[in-house]
Amino acid sequence: MVRIDHRKLPRHIAIIMDGNGRWAQKHTLGRISGHKKGADSVRITVKACRKLGVRYLTLYAFSVENWFRPRKEVEALMALLEEYVEKEIDELARNGIRLFVMGNMLALREPLRRKVRDAVRKTSRNRDMFLNIALSYGGRDEIVEATKKILKDGLAGKIAPKDITKELFSRYLYTARIPDPDLLIRTSGEYRVSNFLLWQMAYTEFYFTDVLWPDFRRKDLIEAIAAYQARERRFGLTSDQLERDRA
Repeated sequence: MVRIDHRKLPRHIAIIMDGNGRWAQKHTLGRISGHKKGADSVRITVKACRKLGVRYLTLYAFSVENWFRPRKEVEALMALLEEYVEKEIDELARNGIRLFVMGNMLALREPLRRKVRDAVRKTSRNRDMFLNIALSYGGRDEIVEATKKILKDGLAGKIAPKDITKELFSRYLYTARIPDPDLLIRTSGEYRVSNFLLWQMAYTEFYFTDVLWPDFRRKDLIEAIAAYQARERRFGLTSDQLERDRA
């Protein structure tokens, strides 16, 4: 049995939930069945993180590129999101979980946008855990939008070129109130970041697993955390420097 040190948990875990389609194909089902099964893994993973004490969890639910998938599949994914918001929001609220949603919300239909806004508002006082859903999201789009906002504030005289630092730039991103991920998990055996949190993952530890997202369970999360804890995060320093700092 894999054991982890609960004193050294990653503060922020980000997950690229990949493999719904392949799971469906493996079980000779339609792709939509794979997405429905994947929704079960979302519930399990959120509960597991809450119980373990992980403070921040970001899930890559729908990318800007996903809009180009077959219309029937896109509509099914939006319906699943709406169902998740309706069914899970009360439990999130009861368990002290605050919901954030980041991405281009204007791409969503108004009824869904309204439900998402209501869900975010309903959990706004919660502080025990933060669940961040990346929806209609693209990392490059996020950086471009942040740059536009900085330029706008610059033209308005609110900031000068000398004021622009990495820290200031981060405050213009969707994740302004969220620390950068310590650990990225990607399921289904793929080895790429797929336009996800490109700025934020400068020093993130990556963990790749062959497990398809619909099969991802608490034990798989534990294995990812154990692998993370076995690594030395140096942030550009040497091991000797870190050892002196600890001493």
